[in-house]
Amino acid sequence: MQACTWTRGHRSPTCRSSAVAHPRRLLARPSTVRCSALVEEKTKDAGQGKDGASGEEDAAAALASAPATGLAAVPRPPKLPVAETICMEGFGWDSCKDGHWWKKVETTIPELQAAGITHLWLPPPSQSVSPQGYLPGQLYNLNSNYGSKEELESLNKALLLAGIRPVADVVINHRCAQFQDENGVWNKYGDDPAACRWAITCDDPVFQGTGNKDSGDDYAAAPDLDHHNPELRDSLVDWLNWLKTDVGFEGWRFDFIRGYAAKYVKEYIERTTGPDVFYVGENFVDLRWQDSNLEYNQDEARQKLVDFIKGTQYCTLFDFPTKGILQASPAGPLARWPRLLRADGRGKAPGLLGWWPEMACTFVDNHDTGSSQQHWPFPKLHVMLGYAYILTHPGIPCLFWEHHYDWGLADQINKLVALRKRAGIRADSKLEILCAEGDMYVARCNGNVTIKMGPRYDMGGLVPKESDGWKMAAKGQDFAIWEKA
Repeated sequence: MQACTWTRGHRSPTCRSSAVAHPRRLLARPSTVRCSALVEEKTKDAGQGKDGASGEEDAAAALASAPATGLAAVPRPPKLPVAETICMEGFGWDSCKDGHWWKKVETTIPELQAAGITHLWLPPPSQSVSPQGYLPGQLYNLNSNYGSKEELESLNKALLLAGIRPVADVVINHRCAQFQDENGVWNKYGDDPAACRWAITCDDPVFQGTGNKDSGDDYAAAPDLDHHNPELRDSLVDWLNWLKTDVGFEGWRFDFIRGYAAKYVKEYIERTTGPDVFYVGENFVDLRWQDSNLEYNQDEARQKLVDFIKGTQYCTLFDFPTKGILQASPAGPLARWPRLLRADGRGKAPGLLGWWPEMACTFVDNHDTGSSQQHWPFPKLHVMLGYAYILTHPGIPCLFWEHHYDWGLADQINKLVALRKRAGIRADSKLEILCAEGDMYVARCNGNVTIKMGPRYDMGGLVPKESDGWKMAAKGQDFAIWEKA
């Protein structure tokens, strides 16, 4: 029976194996908060059991004997300033049901390339208890519900050659155990539970770890990993570097990043792909509500995001405050206007992008908020209004696969991406909010793009004049965009 191996042989507590051990074998535990492991994962056991994995011995032997070929020799795209990133989430919640998702995505690469996508965020690559990948078990086993390891390598190679950078969704806050201990607790990664419990935080309320206290928030669905432990961090760094060098990934999307300290995010970045690369973290901050209405002032949420970013130094965070403000509409079946879209007290945009645009990853929906889960969906009536905003404003925009392909919005979204690139709008471009009233919002970005949003028809003197070089570049329901030649 294969036991857990967290280190490269001579370091720290390591479970021994009666089979040949993989030198970079990793353990991690799952959790349950408002992250990607949500509805289905709350109903599952935290252990892998029969459904979560094929035989551990067979997997270990195959991994240990496999040649270390990988994509190390594949040329990588040139360095791109992070501020010029156009990211797309390359999957939805149910993409795992396809069985060969990696192959399907590979067929769309010419379209992604033509659309101006610079980074494609891919789902968790490892074997997992949950089909979506957010309850990982065997990290080095890349045969998942999305396809085989070979199909993933083929996809990443094709993306790299097309100039698109694959971003891995890394779930390192937690890891599912394969076996139960004598008390029925899923905390046994091998045949010696004591040697594995050291990797689990001691204050985990369910999984009885013996490590340090958790450095972040608890994730209840599975054992939280002890990121304070340097041996565990070494093991995670090994795995991330393997994903980079052998599998072809160019950056990380950190799932449930609030589950461990920001300083460790900084360490994982510095020891793997390094600074000056696009990274993004999922830190779902609570917004302020009055009864059932979202409040205008979201400074508390903005400050939490800013404080965490400072700790990581390099990692952007999803701009949940901007999403909330954009989709807060009046009640009623025809509601479509974001009632809170104003300037803050300093004349800046009200979300994270108003305080730190270079580190704000803006989005309309993702596999958690929208897709088949519908936890916090953007109102359908003004999804394109959302894209018009994030693609004409500072921040790093992240598009959603389902909007592009399943909703038939590709042409409209691509037009806005092309406008952004043509106008040279970056994450750090200057934003001027010219009007922010109850029924109209007008802003100018980079000095050469003006957007008007809202149901009011009369813009008065704010209408961009053709005589000044302005021309209409795009329009849709409740928005119009002008570009200055």
